[in-house]
Amino acid sequence: MKKNKLLFLFLAIFLGLSLVIAGCDTEEAAVDPPDEPEEANGEEPDPEPEPEPAEDWPATLSLGTAGVGGVYFIYGGWGNLVDEIVGIPVNVEQTGGPADNAMLVHDGAIHLGMITMGIGYEAWFGQEGTAFEGQEHDNIRALFPMYSTFSQWWAHKDSGITSLYDLEGMRVGVGPTGGTPGTYHPLILEVLGINANPVFGALGDLVENHADGQLDANSFSSGIPVAGLMQYEATVGSDNIVMLPIEGEDRDKIIEAYPFWVPDVIPADIYPFLDEDLETINVFNWAICHKDLPDSLVYEIVDAVMTNNDRMVDIHDAARETLPENVGTNSFLPLHPGAYQWFVDNGFEVPEGAMPVD
Repeated sequence: MKKNKLLFLFLAIFLGLSLVIAGCDTEEAAVDPPDEPEEANGEEPDPEPEPEPAEDWPATLSLGTAGVGGVYFIYGGWGNLVDEIVGIPVNVEQTGGPADNAMLVHDGAIHLGMITMGIGYEAWFGQEGTAFEGQEHDNIRALFPMYSTFSQWWAHKDSGITSLYDLEGMRVGVGPTGGTPGTYHPLILEVLGINANPVFGALGDLVENHADGQLDANSFSSGIPVAGLMQYEATVGSDNIVMLPIEGEDRDKIIEAYPFWVPDVIPADIYPFLDEDLETINVFNWAICHKDLPDSLVYEIVDAVMTNNDRMVDIHDAARETLPENVGTNSFLPLHPGAYQWFVDNGFEVPEGAMPVD
């Protein structure tokens, strides 16, 4: 019996020691660090590339457009595209148009804007006889090409107006004071010796005034089709609209005075009230930014717009011309270095006059 007790005691001690040893082995295995992965040749793998820093990006961006009823107001939807793709909120702000946008961007009141290259020329060089006289707006930089701005003039059929010369003494809407038509349409009339009475205002308001008989004719310069003109057509009917051409010697006089305008044609299928192509003039539009925006941010903005033309056309049909190959329509306004790098990286030749100056 004594022997059996000793045997049981021996077995209990043996089992207890076995459990302690097993527990120690398990704990030690749990804290051993895993082996570092190695390449087949025994070298350490390359570290993951760091994302490009964006600490210097502003928290939000502001984009200047134009008055309600014009193309800029709608086309400014590219700000939402940048918000979505680049990931930085863009506040779209209504302004007086291209001239206002150039001034506001130069002053740093907004980050982004849209201009016609006529306004851009005056602003960059501080041209005499313009709103920019005596001050070169050298804080603005070109971003990307937008679309052609067509000079468009129209009247009601019952007015008897069929040409620009019939506007003598008439009340003619010319858009907001800071816009392309508000700037150039009175000058076009002056070049042709036509003494009309220009009326300034947002296109939407001018269209209503025209329909109510407070204006004899209306005009605007923008991409095609113009929302305000389509609004007028919906009010008075297609059969009651007369479009006024700019052609022949009259066109030559205007281009001689303002060489950034070029001859062009509005295709008949753009508007339901055109029976044939309409001779006129146009000037290209560009997006601009302040020179101090970070290169990396500007690169991403340009990439978002230039690589998503289908999305841009959904915003406005005029964006069919928002293509990188149209970088050649800028011959004088320096590109922002970030924009320049995008065009070069993607194989597009930048005109000498548009090379960065920073």
